[in-house]
Amino acid sequence: MKLPEPSSDALALVHKLSVTYEPDSGPPVRALDEASLEIQPGELVGILGESGSGKSTLGAALIRLLPSDARYDSGSVRFRGSDLLALSEPELRQIRGAEVALIPQDPALALNPVIKVGDQIAEVLHAHVRMTRRDGRLSVEALLAEVGFDQPRQIYHAYPHQLSGGQRQRVVIAQAMACRPALVIADEPTSKLDASLQAEILSLMRKIGQRHQTAFVLISHDPTVLAGFVDRIAVMYAGRVVEEGRTEDILRRPLHPYTQALVRLIGRYFPVAGTRTRFAAIEGEPPESTHRGVGCPFAPRCAEKMQVCTERDLQETRPQPSHRVSCFKYGN
Repeated sequence: MKLPEPSSDALALVHKLSVTYEPDSGPPVRALDEASLEIQPGELVGILGESGSGKSTLGAALIRLLPSDARYDSGSVRFRGSDLLALSEPELRQIRGAEVALIPQDPALALNPVIKVGDQIAEVLHAHVRMTRRDGRLSVEALLAEVGFDQPRQIYHAYPHQLSGGQRQRVVIAQAMACRPALVIADEPTSKLDASLQAEILSLMRKIGQRHQTAFVLISHDPTVLAGFVDRIAVMYAGRVVEEGRTEDILRRPLHPYTQALVRLIGRYFPVAGTRTRFAAIEGEPPESTHRGVGCPFAPRCAEKMQVCTERDLQETRPQPSHRVSCFKYGN
C-alpha cells in the first residue's frame, strides 16, 4: 500500500532521518533509523518510547541541537520549508529561540545559577528583538505572570536556587515562550516533578499553546503524561517510529505489539482480557544500537512474532488514514 507524500504545508517535517553517534571510544551507535515525523501549525504531538528508543534524538533533530559526535546519514529536517541540515550556525541561531524553542528536562541544570532568572529570560528576548532594557524587563514580568507567578517582579530578581522545582520549570517555560515561537520541544519536562505538579505544568503548557497557537512536541516514556496533553502520539522503538495515530487510538486501540506492551504497563487504557494485572516491565532487552539487522527490531521481544518478522524489512501501512504502523500483522 503506497503511503501519501508528506504534507507540503507542515510546520516541521523530519523525513526518513537516520542519525549515528560516533563516540571517541566504542562502536558507532545508530540512534535514528529512517525516522519520520510531521507537525502541523498549532498541533500538540507526543513522542513515546523507552529509554534509548531515539525519542530525544528525534526531538533534538527538530532544532538541530544534536551533539558534535552525531552524524546525519540520510533524510531531511525541514522547518517552514527550510532544510535545517543545510543552514549555517548563524542562520540556525536566528531560528532557535525565536521560531523553535526547547523546554529542557532539568531546569536546575539549564539555568545559570549566578544570573537572576529574569535576566536569563531577557537574554532570549534581546537576542532576537530590538528593545530597551526597561521594555525587556516589563516583557519578562508579563511572561512570568502568564506562566502563573503572582509576584513576577520578585521572581524576576530571584536566583534559580531560591526557587522550587515547579517554579524553575515555569521559568524555563517562560524562557521558551519569550519570542512566541511557532514550535516548542519539551523533553520529559515533568520527570523531576511529583504528580500534582506534573498536572499543573502540563495544563499550563497546553493553555499557552492554545492561546498562542504554538505547536508542542512532548517527549515522554510515560503514556499517562501524554494522555491529557497531546492530540497525536508517535511511538518509537530502536530509532524508528513504529506507530503513529490520534492519542485516543494509540492508548485505547494500539496496533503494534510494542505499543500494546507500553500501554499495558499503565494497566488503564488497554485492558488485558480476563485480568487486571499490571505488568512491571516489557520482557526482554532492546536491540543493540550498534548493529542494524534485517527484520523487525521488536521481534525478539514479541509474543506474536512470525517467521517473516526476521526475514524482511518493515514497510509502513495505514489501516486508517490517521493511523500508521510498521508491523507484518497488518500487511506488507
